[in-house]
Amino acid sequence: MDFDQAEFDIRCEWGAHGVAQLAPISDVVIIVDILSFSTCIEIATHQGAIVFPYGWKDDSAQAFARTIGAELATKRSHSGYSLSPTALQTIPAGTRLVLPSANGSPLSLAAQPSPTLAGCFRNCQAIAQAAMTYGSRIAVIPAGERWPDGSLRPSLEDWLGAGAIISYLQGQLSPEAQAAMLAYQGVQPNLKALIQRCSSGKELIVRDFPQDVALSAELNVSTTVPTLIDRAFIHRSFSDGSWV
Repeated sequence: MDFDQAEFDIRCEWGAHGVAQLAPISDVVIIVDILSFSTCIEIATHQGAIVFPYGWKDDSAQAFARTIGAELATKRSHSGYSLSPTALQTIPAGTRLVLPSANGSPLSLAAQPSPTLAGCFRNCQAIAQAAMTYGSRIAVIPAGERWPDGSLRPSLEDWLGAGAIISYLQGQLSPEAQAAMLAYQGVQPNLKALIQRCSSGKELIVRDFPQDVALSAELNVSTTVPTLIDRAFIHRSFSDGSWV
């Protein structure tokens, strides 16, 4: 049985299996990992940083960072640059940063060689408009989180983030893409409150990262389109129908 939604222009499927099914037959892939990979990528590249996604808890990350002259992001609870949107707000332009993550990083790398973008609430309209310049076949991948046993935990924030992006896309929607869009449209007036109260949001707030949740829930505050080129996300800006 095929699960690639190939008869539709706009496709949506979860995690690694979603990338495997959709990326090979799509003109562009959008990775959506709201709390907080995609939001980190948007904020860092908006500042002019160059961000290299990398596997989570990979012992080779430090060596890789050294070989490319980059800094290695630490865990969110540590000082310095980390998988925390707040920690990346003042990263200097030109900084080369290796950013390990459990979900967004491996999904971004697995989507290659398909053109790959990082989307979140902050840039959802710009991401959608930019994606349509690549072609009509667009894959939107909500990353999800992980249960303690490593299995996929579909997460509300990524489902709604995917829906937010899909709401700006043009083309025939798969049932999965339509469901994500309708979910987002149904809750959009209360989006910030829902992100704060969903399981992932509450987890970060309890861990004393409420600002990360607040930044991640901001809607269409950026025209930055983080684009994965040569294994690094770089800054591109898309506004009023054109690259700037």
